[in-house]
Amino acid sequence: MALRSLRGLLSPSSASVRIATPIASVSRRHATTRAAPARPSASAASTPAASSPNSSTPTPASSSNPISSHQDLSEATNGEPGGTTPGENWAISFAGMSVQPFDSRIADVLEAPIKEEDVEIKPDGLLYLPEIKYRRILNRAFGPGGWGLAPRGETNVGAKIVSREWALVCLGRFVATARGEQEYFDPSGVATASEAAKSNALVRCCKDLGIAHELWTPRWIDNFKSKHCIEVWAENATTGRKRKLWRRKDASPFQYPNKEVRS
Repeated sequence: MALRSLRGLLSPSSASVRIATPIASVSRRHATTRAAPARPSASAASTPAASSPNSSTPTPASSSNPISSHQDLSEATNGEPGGTTPGENWAISFAGMSVQPFDSRIADVLEAPIKEEDVEIKPDGLLYLPEIKYRRILNRAFGPGGWGLAPRGETNVGAKIVSREWALVCLGRFVATARGEQEYFDPSGVATASEAAKSNALVRCCKDLGIAHELWTPRWIDNFKSKHCIEVWAENATTGRKRKLWRRKDASPFQYPNKEVRS
């Protein structure tokens, strides 16, 4: 009986001990869980931290220049050698052709009658306006720098002739194209003939603008020659051959190698 009483007295204490032990263990685990630092998530670890204003790490600067590579430069200049700004490739372009007429002031300058004292005549009777006169008319119409000749294709060098196609561009607009040509008699004269071919192309292009249109009118040519020109006999000093040559009436007589003689 005494033994049972003793067991009864000890049972609650033992139970208390058994219950207290897991409670303490759980409390310790709970405290450990709350004390552990939070682990960064995978997304947070993969995201770079924003650089502070005082950070020494360099950041790539964004370029404001639209031409950022050699390829971009080539595309911007449309293949023009030495170009630095976007523009037309006048070797193939017809940009601005017949978009609209030039204003009346420009048209008046281009189509103004030529001065008769500026017209020259070749010994074979061909009337012409010196090439510099065409350039001055273009300068008056479009201003210096407002027009230019652009090559279209390579220079063709034949056995005795040089030719090349050129385009006349005025105020950023295609106006006309023509092939200029010039004869040469020695290989050392090819460069000079190339420049003469360019001038020849300019004269032909100006015809589309109406410059010196009188020189393409047969009636005007006949009237001018009868009024300002004369046909004379001249003898070649080397061969002694006589032939008729044209010159202006107000020009000096032929001297050498063809000297004027009486028929």
